[in-house]
Amino acid sequence: MALVDIIMPQMGESIAEGTLSKWLKKVGDEIKRDEPIFEISTDKVDAEIPAPSAGVLSEIIVKEGETVAVQTVVARIETDAESAEKKSAAESAEKQSAPAAVGAAAAPAAAQSDRGSPSVISAAPPTSARSVSPNGDSFEERVRTRSSPLVRKIAAEHGLDIAALQGTGIAGRVTKKDILGFIESGATAGERAASMHAPGGVGIPEQHGPIPEPWPGDRVEQMSKMRALISDHMVASRRTSAHVTSWMEIDLTRVARIRARKRAEFETATGQKLTFLPFIIASVVKGIQAYPIMNSSVAGRSIIYRKPINIGVAVALDWGLIVPVIRNAEDLSVAGITRTLNDLASRARAKKLSPEEVQDGTFTITNPGVFGSLMGAPIINQPQVAILGVGAIEKRPKVMTGADGEDTIAIRTCAYFSLSFDHRIVDGADADKFLAYMKKQLESYPESGA
Repeated sequence: MALVDIIMPQMGESIAEGTLSKWLKKVGDEIKRDEPIFEISTDKVDAEIPAPSAGVLSEIIVKEGETVAVQTVVARIETDAESAEKKSAAESAEKQSAPAAVGAAAAPAAAQSDRGSPSVISAAPPTSARSVSPNGDSFEERVRTRSSPLVRKIAAEHGLDIAALQGTGIAGRVTKKDILGFIESGATAGERAASMHAPGGVGIPEQHGPIPEPWPGDRVEQMSKMRALISDHMVASRRTSAHVTSWMEIDLTRVARIRARKRAEFETATGQKLTFLPFIIASVVKGIQAYPIMNSSVAGRSIIYRKPINIGVAVALDWGLIVPVIRNAEDLSVAGITRTLNDLASRARAKKLSPEEVQDGTFTITNPGVFGSLMGAPIINQPQVAILGVGAIEKRPKVMTGADGEDTIAIRTCAYFSLSFDHRIVDGADADKFLAYMKKQLESYPESGA
């Protein structure tokens, strides 16, 4: 018999720690290779982690709710020696071919822009993960200074010491956005670091007024990793962007008729449910192509116009909210959008998404209408500049003008659409033109439809 370590995987190069949110197995359980064994929460995604080997779960080291560094041993599996020997040989070959290979327990992830590929090297017990190194640096300091190659290059070009900066990444890691913001501010490293820790500073949402105390009988529980990150992200977005929201009612009767006519045929041919959302996404793509400012980001005094149209779609989960991304939506038909959307949503609910599938969105859509909400003013998903909210789609009486010029009351399928936009670079006129363009697209949707 042999013991195989199960480690906290690194779900992306920029992630330095993870929270073990739930054990799916208990000590003594038999485990199959690649069977989900525990769930983790990181600053990017919740995920189920598969077992690296078959065997019996012999020891649980990290308890539910604990946050530990990547590479930390969280449990051990007892397996037969022959399997362990094969695993050891495979790992040796992998290490020789690549200095930092993906660990057996890590979920697959593609290379990411300036974030690199995920890597898990060797495991370290929780007690040593945060121990002080011989040169006196703490774990957090080592993580912060181990920034991406691009960040280190920018720092070298400007004569900056990364260790003097406090970033917004995990454990204070300095990101590209942090260092560019610092350079543009013209502040000293000390001033910048101090501002990051000050009330209202980046990464630390300020709570105004006294902190409430629990009363007798109240139930108190810590925020989950995902809830805390959503909280930080929303506060930072309100502080960053000049939020303005416009609303427009759109008549979806024509889309509803096309959907009803093609729904059975489409679902038989593709095995996918045909909802209103793919039609809306297709109209958003066309609107972005007509008004590229909606697909941009603010970088100091510069505007970055994104070439790909990557549509993030908010998915409500029982434990929070996640925004998987439909990449290059401009290259997809309604059928292609439907397949991608349904796949991402189902895997989001099953915690099967990889980190890159929730990154690099350029425009976000949220659909509170599925819960009956008529309208809302969503918060922009940074670093994007706009987010579309789709209200409840329902039949309403509307005044229609007939061919003879007379007004009549008709039953129409309608919804209120809201667009929250960053008024720093998006003017109200452009936002309203974008909504009007979408309205025209949806109200005159071609009969060929999906």
